[in-house]
Amino acid sequence: MVQKELVYWHEGLSCVNDDWENAYNKFETQEEEIQKFIKRFKQLGAEKWDKNAEIASLFCGRGGGLIALERLGFKNLHGVDLSPELLMQYEGPAKLYVADCRDIKFEDNSLDYISIHGGLHHLVKFPEDLETTIKEIHRVLKKDGHFICVEPWMTPFLGFVHFACKQSIFKKIYPKLDALSTMVDLEYPIYDTWLAHPDKILSIYDKYFTTEYKNIEKGKINYSGVKRN
Repeated sequence: MVQKELVYWHEGLSCVNDDWENAYNKFETQEEEIQKFIKRFKQLGAEKWDKNAEIASLFCGRGGGLIALERLGFKNLHGVDLSPELLMQYEGPAKLYVADCRDIKFEDNSLDYISIHGGLHHLVKFPEDLETTIKEIHRVLKKDGHFICVEPWMTPFLGFVHFACKQSIFKKIYPKLDALSTMVDLEYPIYDTWLAHPDKILSIYDKYFTTEYKNIEKGKINYSGVKRN
């Protein structure tokens, strides 16, 4: 069933960049995205979570992360994104909210898990927007609630990928690389600012959460933190 009921916590919001979305669709199919998210959730221990837990996916877009959680057996799901256009592409039972991640309207201490896959590095004003968002996540999580995120991280592997993105011959051979190059170009300079400040990012995480799991490899950080009380 296609979920068409959107709760508008903020009106008139949209962040869809058609060029970026087209490049992303060339980079990976929806099923590839879902399988990627399932793998990430398993790495972060999701198979041990209570299947009745209240879970919100922020920056959820078209809902690949929500579908991954559904396939893992979770029932009480919420999706939050700026774009009603992207949310309308989601098919499933999760409740959907059009909202700015810096001001989500969930009640204090109401959620067990909040998950973000590649959304924080899109925040425009660094580090102010990041801290505002993390503080808001901390507010709505229950005691011992978990903050889960996967974001790009500068590693030698990612440095090589960025180099390859600038080589026309590589982009001709690997269409995914060409798509990634387009996305990176469209995210400039926000993406570069994010990658340049790993210590500041982790200091904000540590201010509000106790690190439970952190793994940095292949240009990504997989992070799980427990709410500090």
